[in-house]
Amino acid sequence: MRNLHVKILALLLVISAGSLCWYKVTRLGLPLLPTEQAEVWIVEAKIAFKARHDTPVKVQFSIPRPPDGYTVVDENFVSGAYGLTTNEEGLNRLAQWAVRKIKGHQVLYYRLQLARDPSLIPSSSREDSSVLAPEVHTPEFPELMRSAVTALLAEVRRKSADSVSFAQELLRRLNDPAPDENISLLKQDIQSLEQNDRRVVDLLAAAHIPARTSKLLMLRDGVSHASLTPWLEVFGEGAWLPLNPQNGDAGIPKDAVVWHVGEAPVLEVSGGKLPRVEYSISRHTQDQTVVAERRARKMGSRLMEYSMFSLPVHTQNVYRVLLMVPVGAFLIVFLRNVIGIKSFGTFMPILIALAFRETELVWGILLFSMLVALGLVIRFYLEYLQLLLVPRLAAVLMIVILLMAVVSMFSHKLGFDRGLSVALFPMVILAMTIERMSLVWEEFGPGEALRQGFGSMLVATLGYLAMNNRLLGHLAFVFPELLLVVLAVTLMLGRYTGYRLTELWRFRGAIRGNS
Repeated sequence: MRNLHVKILALLLVISAGSLCWYKVTRLGLPLLPTEQAEVWIVEAKIAFKARHDTPVKVQFSIPRPPDGYTVVDENFVSGAYGLTTNEEGLNRLAQWAVRKIKGHQVLYYRLQLARDPSLIPSSSREDSSVLAPEVHTPEFPELMRSAVTALLAEVRRKSADSVSFAQELLRRLNDPAPDENISLLKQDIQSLEQNDRRVVDLLAAAHIPARTSKLLMLRDGVSHASLTPWLEVFGEGAWLPLNPQNGDAGIPKDAVVWHVGEAPVLEVSGGKLPRVEYSISRHTQDQTVVAERRARKMGSRLMEYSMFSLPVHTQNVYRVLLMVPVGAFLIVFLRNVIGIKSFGTFMPILIALAFRETELVWGILLFSMLVALGLVIRFYLEYLQLLLVPRLAAVLMIVILLMAVVSMFSHKLGFDRGLSVALFPMVILAMTIERMSLVWEEFGPGEALRQGFGSMLVATLGYLAMNNRLLGHLAFVFPELLLVVLAVTLMLGRYTGYRLTELWRFRGAIRGNS
């Protein structure tokens, strides 16, 4: 009955840990591997203008909403003496800088960091807030163009089936390298891409098809003077479908961000002249853990608010070590209960392994062995004095500290700076190790004492290798709930009463005889 209780408890611990881990990986984007890197785009918009003398200045600049397929890692503004507000206006976000009095050349900055998010699948359409199609106002064309518009729309309607295919066929005709007379007439007064897109919207409106213009920022690494690219959106089947105005292809390019929607200007400056905006773009990689942590905070995740990342940095560094102790404890359980390796005490090898993290493995083994050997010699001398237990332990502790100081001084004089790290060894554990080893030496002989001593050193070495593993350290800190799985396996091993591997080797002769 108790065995079943342990199994059910272990299963609940595993399920709880797995559920939390799955949520962090799939929803928050935390990486399972410490080497995972995220692609981060840094976009900087530079707004420059010349302020008029003694005139209040107001700058209104369109900034993007969180784009499809990307997560906003960071967003900040360089405002200087200006007041700053951000607000929503229809389909766009606006940043507004204002100042009562300023003069001379002015420069403002908007900086955005975007990380590609695999969990956010880019959409090929942009959902509108209304289910019904927006109202279309039929434009007035000059009398010279009316017949050309009528003929063009009639021909396009015959070769299309719905509003989207109508728009794609119209774009194909307008971008034909060998246009007919109607197309040439409609394009003769167009001087820019914006005017071309405006003409397309008017032609679609004449066919009672809702359409609008938008502006994209193409993400290209190393670009210093980028500008926005005009795009087209057509309403069909309850959603706005983006179309490339140059060829009619549906969708938005992979490395592109919708910066502005509609015909309103991206930048408006009141109280200034010669306004211009330039975009600089760069790409770099960043630790996926940092990106996911920032993204979770932007999402307002309560789970991330109560994670290790919410602690101060110096406290985080402490727990990066402490959270590895359960891994070392499980290793001791496995080595003692399943393998059958003997050691002095339960936690002594783990504490020694923690000291090895600072001294490094080889130097740690040498220094530890030296201190234990010297302390053991002095402990035998104290036994000759026939002291009581508590005074003897206190004397061993004092001698251990003196030995540590002597080793540090001599190693420093000899130029071995690693010897200074001997002070990182837990002195109480060293004293208890010397005491325990001397008792085993007296009761069971030097052979058993040396076996347990080497066993303790082996467990400490394996514990150091496990607790110094980068992958295990990453999992323990980012997903501390996985320690519940370690606890569950430890509980199951606590009910194990079978043979240990060393016992199978010990009784190998009897096993062969029975077989």
